Amino acid sequence: MAKVLAIVSVVGSDQKGVVARFATYLADRGINIEDIEQRVVRGLFIMDMLVDIRDMSIDLSQAITELLELGKSIDMNVRVALHDERKRKKLVLLASREPHCLERLLNDVASGRIRADVVGVLANHPDLEPLARRFGVPFSWKSHEDLDGHFDWLLSELKKLSPDSIALARYMRILPARIVQAFPHRVINIHPSLLPFFPGAAPYRQAYESGVRVSGCTAHFVTEQLDQGPVILQDVFRIDVGSDSLDDVKRKGIDLEAQTLSEAVRMFIDDELVVVDGNVVFKPGVSRFRRA
Repeated sequence: MAKVLAIVSVVGSDQKGVVARFATYLADRGINIEDIEQRVVRGLFIMDMLVDIRDMSIDLSQAITELLELGKSIDMNVRVALHDERKRKKLVLLASREPHCLERLLNDVASGRIRADVVGVLANHPDLEPLARRFGVPFSWKSHEDLDGHFDWLLSELKKLSPDSIALARYMRILPARIVQAFPHRVINIHPSLLPFFPGAAPYRQAYESGVRVSGCTAHFVTEQLDQGPVILQDVFRIDVGSDSLDDVKRKGIDLEAQTLSEAVRMFIDDELVVVDGNVVFKPGVSRFRRA
């Protein structure tokens, strides 16, 4: 009989005996641990286990319920997912007029690279509606001329859609605190510089005029502090000073923005990272197990 693999993820405050508790529970129910990865980061215990459940003595729903209860008893968050049957998450994309990030995300969802369902594109201009419709994705927009009215509408729509993640696909507006607080560590932005360098407006111009030879982009979680949220990914491109024009710098950056934002969203959707004390910590076990 072929193996039936699942991934058990455990996150919580570090304490003695966590591995033993879960290993004993699994062994007593005929569940074999195939692989395990654990680490402690700033007092937070992170563990991923690849387990074979083909010979377990109870049904899967009972095992999941009991694992969640075990985690709760020691103040640990537990997630259980079948190796090849991950639950698809809901993704909302915010956009303005620039298509490159939105198109890349929609393509990567359509191809299966990002295992999510785009439940809506919300925008402050109508320009990208044809692009969203081409992928069969609902599109809504409201002008930001009345900015408070726009944000009231946006928060209302987001609450209706109840997304697991929100990606700012060059949305070009600063989200107010009430929206950020409603979706903590679930809103991902792409900023066209290597933060903390060149935050705020016109970062490509800032990089070009400063004469730097390397610039890039940063995918990060949105917080109430502008461009200061936990960094997920950064990538770089070279600037040929004296040869590249400002348009050349923008062109290089635009290509990288879409790629970096998409990869950050994929990693979040696949539960390959967690935020610890304002920093992103990667969970290498999850990505390694899923390649197995």
